[in-house]
Amino acid sequence: MGIFNKNNGRIWPDLAFPHCAFYSRTGSQVATKLLKSNVNDILVLIQLTGSYMDLEDPLVKRRETLNPYLYNGHAIVKRLLWDFNPLSWISRRTLSKWKNKYQGENAIILCNGPSLNKVDFNLISESDCFVFGLNKINLLFDRTDFRPNCIVAVNPFVIEQNKEFYNHTKIPLFLDAVGACKMWISPRSNVCFLHSGGSSHSFAKDCSISVNQGPTVTYVALQLAFHMGFKHVALLGADHNFAVNGAANKTVNGDNRDESHFDPRYFANVEWQLPDLFESEVAYTRANIMYNAHDRKIFNCTVGGKLNVFNRMSLDEFLCGKGHRV
Repeated sequence: MGIFNKNNGRIWPDLAFPHCAFYSRTGSQVATKLLKSNVNDILVLIQLTGSYMDLEDPLVKRRETLNPYLYNGHAIVKRLLWDFNPLSWISRRTLSKWKNKYQGENAIILCNGPSLNKVDFNLISESDCFVFGLNKINLLFDRTDFRPNCIVAVNPFVIEQNKEFYNHTKIPLFLDAVGACKMWISPRSNVCFLHSGGSSHSFAKDCSISVNQGPTVTYVALQLAFHMGFKHVALLGADHNFAVNGAANKTVNGDNRDESHFDPRYFANVEWQLPDLFESEVAYTRANIMYNAHDRKIFNCTVGGKLNVFNRMSLDEFLCGKGHRV
């Protein structure tokens, strides 16, 4: 089926099995690869449509069988353990207070792509839009007096790396319950813990019980925006384009300078998970359908970028209310 190099863990599929090249799903389309191993000095010439199979690729490491008992049993146990935690009921009451609190209003979700550096935050501050910040949006705070109305984070690496800020800020926080509790985020009146559950195809219109974490924190923010009743939601900084390539969701160590986010410190010299752009587009499409079905709209107000799921609109147009007439 291929050549296995025990020293570097690479499997090279032979010519009879070109579709074993899992890296093709990350956009790497190579007709001919000429590689030389660093250890065994084995020279391999292969013609295929992708690159090597990475044994650390989360897709490759998945179980061969689909066991509904295993998946559902784990989900039930996870849910019961959370329900026995008093923070579960406190957070549920908090989320219920946010339900439809901003019925019919507009909101902005600040994603973390490099294009966020092109945004005029004074323009946002002067508007009456509710603003969701994501993950490490606080890295922006030393450049502007602007502050979001709340911050959403669900990735455990992000929560661990940013826990000092999360433990001291007074900005309302929506954090994944498992990640936050593991990282010792102190329960406070401005902290709401989210339970992540549901199938991979779900979208929580009411987030008081669970949210679908999906492949990106932006998807969680879109569910919270729906929960709060917002009619028009704009995405900013959703570049949907990263400076690094690799298997989706694979854990890697960041370089000295992060070129994939709005701040070079974002994932510099720390662990993070590579994005799953395909599944992100699937999730965005699901959110778009859900919003449209309820006479709500999502707009992409990002400057540039490669996300084309949503209708485009400039930030000026969105803040001037043109979204209401679309």
